[in-house]
Amino acid sequence: MTTVLIVLLLVVLGVLAWGVGAYNGFVRSRNVIQESWRQIDVELNRRYDLIPNLVETVRGYAAHERNTLEQITALRNQARALAGQNSGQPSEQRAAVESELTQAVHNLLVSVEAYPDLKSNTNFLELQRELTDTEDRIAAARRFYNANVRDYNTRIESVPSNIIAGFAKFEKATYFEVNDPAVRQAPGVNFGEISQRPTAAPQVGQGLGQEPPVQAPQIQQQPFEQER
Repeated sequence: MTTVLIVLLLVVLGVLAWGVGAYNGFVRSRNVIQESWRQIDVELNRRYDLIPNLVETVRGYAAHERNTLEQITALRNQARALAGQNSGQPSEQRAAVESELTQAVHNLLVSVEAYPDLKSNTNFLELQRELTDTEDRIAAARRFYNANVRDYNTRIESVPSNIIAGFAKFEKATYFEVNDPAVRQAPGVNFGEISQRPTAAPQVGQGLGQEPPVQAPQIQQQPFEQER
């Protein structure tokens, strides 16, 4: 009887120890997610501060980009307003606006290639460098944040840790996913160029040394069959 009680006591203590460990693990993961999000938020706010200077600099050299500049300003103000509404927390709506803002800034930096005077402006070059560095840090911080969110949410959904998550009311964290069309299109353009080369080669290079071995048998078969 005593042995049974000791075994039961050890089992209970083991379950309690596991429950405390699982709870503390959720707390640590949640704190890491909050800290990693703050890194993103700092960089996003830095971009908000850089954009007005970029807009004013470009406006002085590229008046024809007025619509793009107005769009960037509107998206920047909208993103900053959403950050204030959500107390700096991530949301799908804010992620969507940040995605549009990223693409708008990217399009503007591409369009300035048509303005040599602007490209040589020291202030613009410095702003461009700072924005590029900021975008790189945002992307790196976002990957780190989303990786922590994935691990945390997996534990919440997994058995038996989901028991502790439900009992302690740990809720799933929100991903911060920004779709950058510029990044998505880069591989597509490269593959498109590669896929076009085989079809273009026979039309342009029929006189090249690489083509006759392939085409010659097809041309010679027809008269040879007629003689038979």
